[in-house]
Amino acid sequence: MARFVRVLAVLLPALLPGLTAPAVAEPAPPPWTGSWETAPSGTAAALPGAAVRNVVHLSAGGTAVRVRLSNRLGTGPLHLGAVTVALRRAAGPDAVPGSLRTATFQGAPETTVPPGADAETDPVPLSAPAGADLLVTVYTPDDSGPATYHRTALQTSYLARPGADRAADETGTAYTETTSRWYYVTGVDVRGPAAGSVVAFGDSLTDGNGSTPDTNSRWPDRLAQRLSGRRIGVLNAGIAGNRLLRDGTGPSALARLDADALDRAGVRALVVLEGINDIKGVPAADDPAAFAAAYRTLVARAHARGIRVVGVTLTPYRGYPAWTDAGEEVRQRVNAFIRTGGAFDAVADADAVLRDPADPGRILPAYDPGDHLHFNDAGMAAVADTVHRALTANSSAGALAPTARTTSRGAP
Repeated sequence: MARFVRVLAVLLPALLPGLTAPAVAEPAPPPWTGSWETAPSGTAAALPGAAVRNVVHLSAGGTAVRVRLSNRLGTGPLHLGAVTVALRRAAGPDAVPGSLRTATFQGAPETTVPPGADAETDPVPLSAPAGADLLVTVYTPDDSGPATYHRTALQTSYLARPGADRAADETGTAYTETTSRWYYVTGVDVRGPAAGSVVAFGDSLTDGNGSTPDTNSRWPDRLAQRLSGRRIGVLNAGIAGNRLLRDGTGPSALARLDADALDRAGVRALVVLEGINDIKGVPAADDPAAFAAAYRTLVARAHARGIRVVGVTLTPYRGYPAWTDAGEEVRQRVNAFIRTGGAFDAVADADAVLRDPADPGRILPAYDPGDHLHFNDAGMAAVADTVHRALTANSSAGALAPTARTTSRGAP
């Protein structure tokens, strides 16, 4: 009889699940959020047999990372022989001891990326704090043809010419050469407490030209610092020489919008500072209506993904060799549309903040690195403050973007 009772006690929960306590579901893992990005801007000669130790600066932190690598502009299959990630130890190519991890692709330690495509690593368990430098080392054993890269990194990375087995080195002894480009790596996502990301979308003004190299002083970097308390990642999709209306350096803004902005992980807001290269380029764009139509298209495509858009006014450039009276008139008319055309969810009036009151067609000398077009570190900080106000104006707790269209301006 005792044996029968014991058997019944085992069988009843299985036969009558409704009478037992419900199973507790495993909690879903935190979502992925973009923490760092660079946009492919062109190609360079392949580095067969070399390992490139790319240094990238995270905005948001997490307990795991995944890396995006690109062969978007390549012409042949890209063979990735090894990819590793590690926390950077101070300056230089050394990894923090014990932090180096081998990345895999669907469980395999290497992969081949078709031309025109990107690849994404499997999740890599690694506790990476916000503001940390990450080493993403890419070993390419073969000549895979033109290498997709980002030209204006403003960050020193490292190269080991005899790269076999060097991707897994914690010490940087083998990395005897430096490079000012990022090779293949175009994004890092984190899994953890981050609450979403902002994409800074634009040209050299966003890419960072004029700021001090190796200091993370671009305005998107400064914006990331201001948003750190909100646990927001900031992604820099700037390309020096890029244009809004037509291809320049890299595809046009309209052509690359999805790949470089809308498709990134956890995007909640898009900040657009683009158009000055169209005005001063060859041929020059002189129809403000074309700018308005392009901006409206960008906004509509972002809104279709539930992403808010901040428009940034085009900043002064009198004194730059390509400046003309006709171009200045176009800039003023385009800025009038950005401010009052109603296309954007919010406006960051960088023109009002950076212009010289004594000569509104020029950047204030305090913000000018000397070329009269780009921003120095102080100018970058001023742009970041202006964008930050536009992103957070009228926001309630936990909200990033404004709930109504507003304009964030500094002193005129």
